[in-house]
Amino acid sequence: MAGRMKQTLQERRKGELALSDFADYVEKQQTTRPRPGQRGSSVAPSDSGYSTGSYSTVTDEHAELDIIDQLGLSDTPTQVRLKDWLLDTSADAGATLEHLSALVQSRLDEGHGETLFDLGQEDNGESMGFDLDRWNTALDRLRVAADKLRADVRVLLTHNVGGPEEAETRTEKDKSCTGKLLIRQHPSNPEEVIETRIAVVGNVDAGKSTMLGVLVKGNLDDGRGKARVNLFRHKHEIESGRTSSVGMEIMGFDTHGDIVASNVPGRKLTWGEIGTRSAKVISFTDLAGHERYLRTTVFGLLSSSPNYCLLMVAANNGLIGMSKEHLGIALALNVPVMVVITKIDICPPQILQQTITQLTRILKSPGARKIPIFIKNREETVNTATQFVSQRICPVFQVSNVTGECLDLVRTFLNILPHHGHYDAQAPFEFHINDTFSVPFVGTVVSGVVKSGVIHAGDSVLIGPDSLGQFQTTAIRSIERKRIPVPVCSAGQSASFALKRVRRKEVRKGMVVLPKLDSPPKVYREFVAEVLILSHATTIRPKYQAMLHVGPVSQTCAIIDIDREFIRTGDRAMVAFRFVQRPEYLAVGDRILFREGRTKGLGIVKALSYTEGSLKPQTKKEGEEEASENGKGKGKSLK
Repeated sequence: MAGRMKQTLQERRKGELALSDFADYVEKQQTTRPRPGQRGSSVAPSDSGYSTGSYSTVTDEHAELDIIDQLGLSDTPTQVRLKDWLLDTSADAGATLEHLSALVQSRLDEGHGETLFDLGQEDNGESMGFDLDRWNTALDRLRVAADKLRADVRVLLTHNVGGPEEAETRTEKDKSCTGKLLIRQHPSNPEEVIETRIAVVGNVDAGKSTMLGVLVKGNLDDGRGKARVNLFRHKHEIESGRTSSVGMEIMGFDTHGDIVASNVPGRKLTWGEIGTRSAKVISFTDLAGHERYLRTTVFGLLSSSPNYCLLMVAANNGLIGMSKEHLGIALALNVPVMVVITKIDICPPQILQQTITQLTRILKSPGARKIPIFIKNREETVNTATQFVSQRICPVFQVSNVTGECLDLVRTFLNILPHHGHYDAQAPFEFHINDTFSVPFVGTVVSGVVKSGVIHAGDSVLIGPDSLGQFQTTAIRSIERKRIPVPVCSAGQSASFALKRVRRKEVRKGMVVLPKLDSPPKVYREFVAEVLILSHATTIRPKYQAMLHVGPVSQTCAIIDIDREFIRTGDRAMVAFRFVQRPEYLAVGDRILFREGRTKGLGIVKALSYTEGSLKPQTKKEGEEEASENGKGKGKSLK
């Protein structure tokens, strides 16, 4: 069928060429002046990307015909199928094994060191029709190919194969053996470890710190907060049981997908030990849930650049208080959200059902537009994790930190979670500081996330801006990732830099580290952003002030101009801001969040300069009308 289709298209193209030749001949006879780009024209062909010259022969190949060959729709496809590589037991099996290894390597490169492989299915979703013996043969071949790349294969889910990973639901139509596999590569050095950042948010007493303590340390909670004590950083947090700062914890997985933990009972691994033994590290940012610490929570959510957001909801309280605020901020920042309902062991069934109903209604509302998926078994966990790159779905887990119910599903989900986010390692280096330290015998240390580019230990850099908007020259003494010394750090990774010749009082949160160039970086005190007012009691006019967050930058800003007289809740407008204290380093496209009391607004930076009156379109019209009226008046007086 495809061959006949290609032949028909060629015949149509021949007919079109004959008609074009005849038209060209008629035009030449009618006029001696050729048109640009036509035959006989001395004008160069257009640079629009299309050829306007004559065709050499009428049998040239064309793009619309090549597509048929590329799609493999022709009657005699020449491409080798994946099934042949997986089942090849001939004398030439070594060559096909090399092809299979190259295919796995390309997928590992796309997934930053890990990939999910559907064994038993072609790339187009067509079943390979494996029985059990052929499936085992293909699995062994795939394991040998992965072993050549220093990678391990973990079976996540199987259909019609049997064993502990067998899916619960079976399809009567398809009896072939299929399965989902996780292939993860051994990192050759610590800087190649896969890192996924997750921000943990939710209302006060939702069980955020307790959940992280159980996940990271491995021991269950006693119902009185025993698991959360190790995560707290201050004495008053231990006494009150409430987080008031930005806490950090890490959880490591090896190449087989198992959690990296100590073999000695009661001994906890250090960050360095977890980082060196792991192939994938989950970095949790534990944020405060109390309304009093909202500024700290917003700063932690923006400055840590999370790949995912984990919203904790207490089953006996529901989605109340700051939970809605945190969910709104995560949605506004375009961060994928997953939900964990805790304390199901002490919650009556009818109250739990009310919480689930309320959560479903909020997630499906026009503001969120999420599809909640309640995960109850391993099959749903694996399928949801593989599809979580789509930001429309929102997985929901129901767990108990005391009994351990469904915690294994959360760990499996975190293990499979794909890397999310786009970072440009080829762009100029840019590093945003979200914390500063003074370490004995080391000096000033700054931590944060590399937004773009690559940095090496020993490189000369600029750090700033200070209160005057100036940058200071320094050098990177050393680099650490998860408390492991590394020689290099690239885009998308969180790291800490030890700086030379810089005092701690000279650096602050919100500064940036940039490469040393001939011209100093530009900083801005005024900028224009397109904003959306989420909530405000009355109207907002120029001279209104609020706390503005742009990444790790937190500073009071004043509104100096609006493209209309005033704005209210739900309005979208172009607004000009001015930093009150000092200029900051900004870029077009940065997401901003400003708040003051119950007032909240979101926006995107559109311009880094502002001229007075440029946002008022009516002022230009008024000026033109006045000028025209003045002209008419002068004309009358002259008459």
